[in-house]
Amino acid sequence: MNKNKKTSRIVSCILWILLWGILILLDLGTKAAAVQALQGKPPIVLMDGVLELLYIQNTGAAFSLLENAQWLFILIAVLAVLFITLFLIRIPKKRHFLPLQILLTLISAGAVGNLIDRIRLGYVRDFIYFSLIDFPVFNVADIYVTVSTVLLVLVVLFYYKEEDFDFLHRKS
Repeated sequence: MNKNKKTSRIVSCILWILLWGILILLDLGTKAAAVQALQGKPPIVLMDGVLELLYIQNTGAAFSLLENAQWLFILIAVLAVLFITLFLIRIPKKRHFLPLQILLTLISAGAVGNLIDRIRLGYVRDFIYFSLIDFPVFNVADIYVTVSTVLLVLVVLFYYKEEDFDFLHRKS
């Protein structure tokens, strides 16, 4: 590998880590603000009958499924982040793969944001509630994971071709 290519890879890695860190800090910062503004207080109604800020402590997964199975969620999050990191390392550093890199970064940042809560607190801090459809209370990390996963499925199905993933089969 020539010096320019190596420098470019290092810069790319630093930028990815920086973006990843900012996303995690944004999630943790919104959760801390929610605790301060909402814990033990009535919900803040942003749009009557539609959207509220309501603090809850979620010991389950999405929609409070598998309540109190923290070890399982921690294991899944750690494995997901490791898998995504290995995948990101292997992705060719071409503009064509930027959507894939961004979406995987968002998914892993969301996983880490909730993982930090689970390890530190034993629960995840949720605070956004769509009362219009009685949707389960969620947080910024959940938005990262959910929206990015849907977009990831769409780009894999409709943007990338099967041969775009040949890099997964090549030995590095």
